[in-house]
Amino acid sequence: MIGAIIGDIVGSRFEFANYRAKNFELFHPQCRFTDDTVCTMAVADWVVNVNEWGPGASLQFSRMLQRWCLNFPLGDYGAMFSEWINNPVPYDSFGNGSAMRVSPVAWARVPILPEFSSPALDRRVDLVTAVSHNHPEGLKGARAVALAIQMAHRGYTKAEISAAIVSPPFDYSLDFTCASIRKINQFDETCQVTVPQALVCFLESGGFEDCIRLAVSIGGDSDTIAAIAGSIAEAYYGVSSWMKYAALSYLPGSMRALISQFYKTVNYDPF
Repeated sequence: MIGAIIGDIVGSRFEFANYRAKNFELFHPQCRFTDDTVCTMAVADWVVNVNEWGPGASLQFSRMLQRWCLNFPLGDYGAMFSEWINNPVPYDSFGNGSAMRVSPVAWARVPILPEFSSPALDRRVDLVTAVSHNHPEGLKGARAVALAIQMAHRGYTKAEISAAIVSPPFDYSLDFTCASIRKINQFDETCQVTVPQALVCFLESGGFEDCIRLAVSIGGDSDTIAAIAGSIAEAYYGVSSWMKYAALSYLPGSMRALISQFYKTVNYDPF
């Protein structure tokens, strides 16, 4: 989860002012947390303090997500999601908001089948996704990111993770490079575009920091691409202590406390 938050904070100042290179200051005075972090914290709150995954729990999670967004009335929420905050009804979205907030769910130990699928994980992902992003592409994007995180955390190779993502039911194309997309990338908030981009950044990376730098350098929706890529890279590489503490310095105490509780709950120290 901290990987997603680091990606969000580092990428925040480049979302509408893309920087297409890797040589930038990671934690700058203009950096801040955005809606990506707020929504991720809502999912972490659910995992830590509720942890119910039955069919009747979606309404309760919807209210929790709404409460977090109302408590942090940033100007970053998309137009349709802003309407959702005031009237939390699913709106058939395939935006990348589903994939950027899903990482806390992926730390549950659930079975992964030989064909790289996990129905148990999918059910959890859908609960925290479909309350707003109930379009098939929105659900698919969140499921793909959660599976990649699970596989990375369990020691699967990058080749195996890539194989899972390019195969059914995802069928994402990953046949491009960061260098090629950097030349032409445009701002796009859809799962169909940003999820494969984030995955390629992770697959090409040589470490966690390199993954964040690659994600920012390709342009587009920088904070969200970096958040998604960072959530996978965290599970694969871990996160250095200095980056953790740098990111935490941008967050209020309530968020810092919940992050600590989250990692105790999932019994994992990523640092």
